[in-house]
Amino acid sequence: MDELYDGDFTRLYDSSKISGATDIGILDGPAEEDTRGLLKAHDPEFMKPTEASAMLYIVYLGERQHEDADHATASHHSILASVLGSKDAASESIVYSYKHGFSGFSAMLTEPQAETTRGIWPDSPSFSDDGYDPPPARWKGTCQSGKSFSSKSCNNKIIGARWYADVVNETQLVGEFLSPRDLNGHGTHVASIAAGNIVHNTSFHGLASGVACGCAPRAQIAVYKACWSIGAPPADATCSEAAVMKAIDDAIHDGVDILSMSILSVLGYIPAFHAVAKGIPVVYAAGNFGPYAQMVGNVAPCLFTVAASTIDRLFLTAITLGNGQTLTGQSLFADMERENQFHKMKLYLNSMCNLTVANSTDVKGSIVLCFSTTSVLPIAQLYGLASSVINNGGEGFIFTQQSADFLVAWQFRAMSIPCVSVDLEVAYKILQYFSTSQNPVAKVSLTQTTTGSVIPAPKIAAFSSRGPSSVYPTVLKPDIAAPGVNVLAAAPQVGIYKELGLYFFDSGTSFACPPTSYITDNNGLPLLADATPNKVADPFDYGAGFLNPTQASDPGLIYDIDAPDYQKLFNCMLGSDTNGSCTATESSLFDLNLSSIAIPSLKSSETVSRTVTNVGQPDAVYKASVEPPAGVDMLVEPMTLVFGTDTSSESFKVTFKAMRKIQGDYSFGNLAWHDGGSHFVRIPVAVRVVIEDSYSTVS
Repeated sequence: MDELYDGDFTRLYDSSKISGATDIGILDGPAEEDTRGLLKAHDPEFMKPTEASAMLYIVYLGERQHEDADHATASHHSILASVLGSKDAASESIVYSYKHGFSGFSAMLTEPQAETTRGIWPDSPSFSDDGYDPPPARWKGTCQSGKSFSSKSCNNKIIGARWYADVVNETQLVGEFLSPRDLNGHGTHVASIAAGNIVHNTSFHGLASGVACGCAPRAQIAVYKACWSIGAPPADATCSEAAVMKAIDDAIHDGVDILSMSILSVLGYIPAFHAVAKGIPVVYAAGNFGPYAQMVGNVAPCLFTVAASTIDRLFLTAITLGNGQTLTGQSLFADMERENQFHKMKLYLNSMCNLTVANSTDVKGSIVLCFSTTSVLPIAQLYGLASSVINNGGEGFIFTQQSADFLVAWQFRAMSIPCVSVDLEVAYKILQYFSTSQNPVAKVSLTQTTTGSVIPAPKIAAFSSRGPSSVYPTVLKPDIAAPGVNVLAAAPQVGIYKELGLYFFDSGTSFACPPTSYITDNNGLPLLADATPNKVADPFDYGAGFLNPTQASDPGLIYDIDAPDYQKLFNCMLGSDTNGSCTATESSLFDLNLSSIAIPSLKSSETVSRTVTNVGQPDAVYKASVEPPAGVDMLVEPMTLVFGTDTSSESFKVTFKAMRKIQGDYSFGNLAWHDGGSHFVRIPVAVRVVIEDSYSTVS
C-alpha cells in the first residue's frame, strides 16, 4: 500500500479479520525508538455503526515517550487532531489509547483521513478463592463490572477483569454478556487449564473422572475479554485487533507475570514484544491448521509458541455384533437408558453418506454405519449426518474416520444416541458381518475411560500446526508441545454448556497448557504425530519437545536472551528500519541466542554461535553430545565448557557442512550439554541442504 504521511504515520499495513479467543492471565503470583506505523484493522461485522467509509485504524508509535500515561494520551489526541482538524474531532474518533507498555492509539478514520479473551465464568469451582491470599501489593488491576458481572465477581483467585467493546456493534451480539463473563466457553476452559483451583470428583457424565487442576493451581488470574461470540455457544468468536492490543497494554500496566494468548493474531506480536521487553513471557498457541507443513502461526522470535499433543487416555466404546463379535471404537456415549440394546443395522456406503440420502431413508430404530473408502468426510459433514439420524429416529451412528483428534465434537451427543468413530479395518469387519447376515443387528455399550502406559502418549495432535515457519525459517517453531486433546476443564453454565455439566472436553493448541523437554513417549519409544498416515514426530511438530516441570526447575544451563536482541528484528518486522540494515539483521537471526538452531538453506557451510549461562552448581563442567542431521557434518567448538565462580556464561560455535550437493528437505538432529550428573541440556537442530534459495518443489 502507499505511504500516507511523511511525518507521524510512516506506513500503512492491511490486516485481515482474525477470529479466535484471547486469554491473558497471571500464572503466579532510555533511548527512544522511532518504530511507528499506521495499521488498518479490517475488524468484523461487530463494528459500531458509523460513517459508511470509516474504518478502524491502529497507530503504533513505538516506545512510550512520556513516563506519565496521561501525557501519552494527550500526545495521541494532539497527533490525531492535527489530522482531523480539531481536538473535539480527535476525541470523538479515538477508540483506545495505548499508554502503558507502548505508545499508540486506535481510531475510526475515513479513507481520505487515513489514505484473549472471551471472558470467564467466575462461579465455577475452578475459580474458588478458598485458601488464597489477597492480590500482591504491586497489583494495579481492576475488576470492571458489566452484564451479570459485578465487582464481587472477582475474588482472591480472579483478581482482575476487563472487557473491550468500544468498537462493538452491540445489536450483533445476541445473548452476549457485555462484561468479562464468558458466553463462548473458550475463555473459561483455557483459564481453568492454566490456573484453575484443585477440584475433586469431577468428570463428564462419569468419563475422565478424577481431580481437575490447572497447571498452576495456586496462581491468580486476570482476564481481559477482547473477543466476542457471533452466535449461541459454542459458536466461533471474533476479535478486534485494536482491542487485543489494548488488552495487552492494560495487562502490562496491571502487573501480570505471564501472558497466555489463545489466539492467532496478525498484530499481536507488537504489544507482545513490549511485554517481553518488560520481563513478561508471552505464550501463544501454534494454531490448529495441521497436519500440513509451514502452517504454524505466532512465529515471532520473542513469542513462546505451543503445539498440542494427546495424553495417555482413550474413550473406548464396544460395538457388539449379532454374531457375538465385539469391536472397539471411540465415543463419548453416556446415556445409560440407550446402552446395550440390539438394533437393526443400515449401511451407507461411500457416496450414500450424505444428508439427502439420510433424510430420505427410513432409519427409525436402526444403527447406521457410514463407511467411506473413497473420501475422508469432514467433521461438520459427519455431525450433520448424525443429527439427521437422530432427528429421524435412529438409534446409533457408526462412522469411519482418519485420526483427527476432534472427538470432543461428539460430547454434545453424549446423552442421545451413540456416535462411534472407527477406522477402516474395524468398519470392514462390520461390513463383512452385515453382508453375510440376513438380519444384521448391533448394540453399543457405554464409553469407558482407559488410561495408562498401554496407550502410547504423547502424540502430536493431527490438527496442531506444523513448522517450519514461512516467515522466519531460521527460527524453529513451534517452541514446545503440551497436552491439548480431549482436555476436561471448566464450562460456563449457559446454553448448551449448562446441559453438559460443570466440566466439558475441548481440543486445540489453545488448551496446550504452558509452561509444560522430553522427546519419547510413556514407553520410551519415539514420539509420533497423528497424520495420514501417522509418522515419527520431529521438531517442526513439537519444537524442543515436552517439558518436564520438575527438571525445568533445575535446568543447569539456560540460553538467555534480552529484549535488545529482538529490537532490530522487531523494527524490520514493522518496516521501520531507517538504516536499511534489515537484510543484515535477518541474516543475524542465525546468532539470535535461541534454544534451537534452524538452517533453512545450507549450500556449503554455515557457522552459528550460542551462549549458555550456568544457573546450577557454580563449579561445573559440561561436555557436548552431538547428533547431526542426516547428510550434514556438525562440529561444536569448544566441546567442553568450564564454569566457575567468576565464569557464569560461556559461548560456543556450531559449524554445519553439507555432505552432498542436493536440493534437499529438512533433516533433524540435537545438540546437548551434559555435566555427568543430572543435567542434560538439549536443543533441537533443523537443517535443509539446498542448491538454490527460494526453490519450491510442491506439486
